[in-house]
Amino acid sequence: MLDMRLLIKKYRKQIFVIFLSLVITSSFMGYSSGDLSWPFMKQFEDSLYDLRVVLTASGEIDERVVIIDIDEKSLAEVGRYPWSRDKFSDLVDQLFDYYFVGLIGFDIYFREADESSGIRVLEQLAREEFADIPEYQSRLNLLSQRLDFDQRFVDSMMKGPVVLGYTFFTEEEVSSDIRGGVLPPAVLTSADFQGKNVHAPPASGYGVNLPILQAGAVASGHTSRGLDEDVIARRVPMLMEFDGNYYESLSLAIARYMLVVDQIEPVYTMTEDPALSEIEALRLGEHLIPVDVNLQALIPFRGPRYSFKYISAVDVMERRIPIEDLQSKIVLVGTSAKGLSDLRQTPIDDELPGVEIHANLISGIFDQAIKQRPVELWWLEYVQLLFLGIFLSLLFPKLSPIAAIGVTAIVLLASSMLNFYFWQYLNIVVPLASILSLVLTLFLVNIIYGFTIEWRGKRQLSNLFGQYLPPELVDEMSEDPESYIKGAQNREMSVLFSDIRGFTTISESLSASDLSELMNLYLTPMTAIIHTTRGTIDKYIGDAVMAFWGAPLNDPDHARHAIKGGLDMLERLKGVQEIFQERGWPEIKIGVGINSGLMSVGDMGSEFRMAYTVLGDAVNIASRLEGLTKNYGVEIIVGQATKESVDEYVFLELDLVRVKGKEQPVAIYEPIALFDEISVEEENEIALFHKCLQHFRQQDWETAETILKQLIQEYPERLLYTIYTDRIAAYRLDPPGEDWDGVFTHKTK
Repeated sequence: MLDMRLLIKKYRKQIFVIFLSLVITSSFMGYSSGDLSWPFMKQFEDSLYDLRVVLTASGEIDERVVIIDIDEKSLAEVGRYPWSRDKFSDLVDQLFDYYFVGLIGFDIYFREADESSGIRVLEQLAREEFADIPEYQSRLNLLSQRLDFDQRFVDSMMKGPVVLGYTFFTEEEVSSDIRGGVLPPAVLTSADFQGKNVHAPPASGYGVNLPILQAGAVASGHTSRGLDEDVIARRVPMLMEFDGNYYESLSLAIARYMLVVDQIEPVYTMTEDPALSEIEALRLGEHLIPVDVNLQALIPFRGPRYSFKYISAVDVMERRIPIEDLQSKIVLVGTSAKGLSDLRQTPIDDELPGVEIHANLISGIFDQAIKQRPVELWWLEYVQLLFLGIFLSLLFPKLSPIAAIGVTAIVLLASSMLNFYFWQYLNIVVPLASILSLVLTLFLVNIIYGFTIEWRGKRQLSNLFGQYLPPELVDEMSEDPESYIKGAQNREMSVLFSDIRGFTTISESLSASDLSELMNLYLTPMTAIIHTTRGTIDKYIGDAVMAFWGAPLNDPDHARHAIKGGLDMLERLKGVQEIFQERGWPEIKIGVGINSGLMSVGDMGSEFRMAYTVLGDAVNIASRLEGLTKNYGVEIIVGQATKESVDEYVFLELDLVRVKGKEQPVAIYEPIALFDEISVEEENEIALFHKCLQHFRQQDWETAETILKQLIQEYPERLLYTIYTDRIAAYRLDPPGEDWDGVFTHKTK
């Protein structure tokens, strides 16, 4: 029981955020199941739907369907709209007689008789004013056929298949005459749905074609368009209901005629209770048209405007178009002129002519490219929400912010790709907004939690240790601060000392403010390098820096990181020197000493002040090695233990020395470069000097001196070779003895 209490206390913050995340997940699942209504989520889903439409539209022109456009050009040449029926008669004559089109569909309806020819006035005169004039009556009989524009239009329609459009009105729409004329025959009745629950959009009225025109068409279809709440056309009702009968859309009527299908067959979802099944598609022979519960089909947009060939109506009437451009094509007659109010806002184009919506649907029916939202696949969204909600609720509290961002990006990408697979390859529209929203919400909850709750504990640790510990330690301690135990322990580590040479002289030449700024400009990049290589700043001792690797964060590569830190400090110093030179400050040089070994590390000090530091012989040797750099004319020296711990670097052995305060001799080295970066010249120099050292330690002064002369000649800037030349001269005067071990004893620090 006690262990359980301790466990709960230790993880109570994580338990809280996990519980909160699971509550959020359950609310999203409630939205998915329909128990909760979130209008903003519907708007987000519509936006994502529109984005997928835009990204996946092929943009290829469908040559099977051509749009005859009553555009600005046609209005300018033929006359203002509406046109008289004789103009439409001329258009139909040209399409059938000259261009041999396969079918004409009108996204226009003709509800009123055309009396623009004056035939009715002439008939009235024949009855009243000229009733007794046989010549007038005879002439009128000859003219009546030409002047009855409606009949001329019907005669033209009889030359080939014509499908007329008409419209339904809903309760939200206003019309002065909502029941003018007679509806065409219904394609289905309530009896055809076998008592199933059907949700076709109901109409409160209609506007249809003249009976004489309707009789001349092979079929008629409504041009009503489904609109979402944001007034964007994404779907079209394939069937509209009026007084218990069901009427097909213009695109459905044209496709049914072209596919030679007499009957539309409803397709229902598979359920255990047939009474609960709903329509999911309409079958035209071998072609399926997926529909939603409202019998609306999603518009399969091929692309923005001009995804179908547009031909100006006047160009057809004047025979300016090659015959092959229209021969055997399905021709849709519509309007794109802005004044004619048939431009629609769609996901892919803000001003798409309504006639192109019908063209997209016809093309989609032929290609079986209309996307579906199967009711029975509701579980796809539900299961994704359940799985991702539980998975991320348990995972996020364990991750750092960077890792959480990475996981979030991966989950968002994977969810989007899965959704895209269903969309592009299976033609199935699976909800995406709720999935993305859940992932982002859980991410934000955990990030906010981390910044408001966890950050307070991290700030307390940072205030205590941040001045002398690297950020990595603070991050590690903040994960489980209770487990951090103060007190010293022995570890294998590496320690570094660096010092500015001649700092006293430099400080005397600068004002107090300049000296302070110089130290800041120098110590800031040096400290950054130490932290970057996983080191810990122990202390600043005036102009000196003491740092160590291997604690408090365990680091098996502490020696390699210490060498890299030292070399990077020397390289970075070159850039600092440029700043000093611009300000007229003196040039500075530093020496770096590094040693590895067993050290005591931990909080040490008094009850008044504590410091996290290292102590031990290996630390003292590192301090001595830093002091030896100026003796050997090098910038960095590492001890033997450090050299033996790292095999990536090439080292130049400098000497075998006995430092002040130590009896045991140590070999000292200068790291030259990484193995894969060293030059042939440097390799030859190192090999030659190591050969010199062998002869020197064997007291073969002659051979050693000969090699040194060669080295001095080739590398006169190297103080090391002059040092050994001077030693040989001294040993010749005062030989070290036959028991000499090759060690040089330094008397000073």
